[in-house]
Amino acid sequence: MKPFIKIILLAAAYLLTYILGSCTGLIHPACYAYVGAILPLLTAFIYLLTCSTIRGFGAATLLNGFVFVLLLIAGEADITLAIGFAILTALAEIIRYLCKYDTLKGVRWSFIPFALSFFAYTAHWWTDTEGSLAAAVEEMPAGYDQLMIPVINNIPVLIVVLVLTIPVAILSMRLAEWALKEVMDGLK
Repeated sequence: MKPFIKIILLAAAYLLTYILGSCTGLIHPACYAYVGAILPLLTAFIYLLTCSTIRGFGAATLLNGFVFVLLLIAGEADITLAIGFAILTALAEIIRYLCKYDTLKGVRWSFIPFALSFFAYTAHWWTDTEGSLAAAVEEMPAGYDQLMIPVINNIPVLIVVLVLTIPVAILSMRLAEWALKEVMDGLK
């Protein structure tokens, strides 16, 4: 498959993980707020394949940039998302650079900040609580905003989930490496 087409398909798959993560909010607000902890189980495969195709700067930038632009067009992006994506993407790119782009070590370590990217999307609940509750009243079923309040106010659980995302990201990358062994041959 041509690299350009492969990259487009990977970016589309990454966007689908955001859509999937967002749809979990239909189950309960806590699902939306915390699903970012398990999304690395999917995004590790996408990230590994993207890094094996882009052997230099740009794997994290391309994926998060693609999602950001589409969320911006859809009116779903805010300043919190922009700042979160910028920081997490920069960390992923810097780590890959420092560990060398063509190494498995660089992919593994850079995936940890990248895996937290979905939380940049949901962070508006904590940075603009009033606006998020107002949007819930307009967009979601009656009473959804009242279900959101205990989730937003439970900062200790948010911290635990953010910390838990790190071992999930590590495990997810190991699973992706195991499942995609033939891709791994090109990384040292």
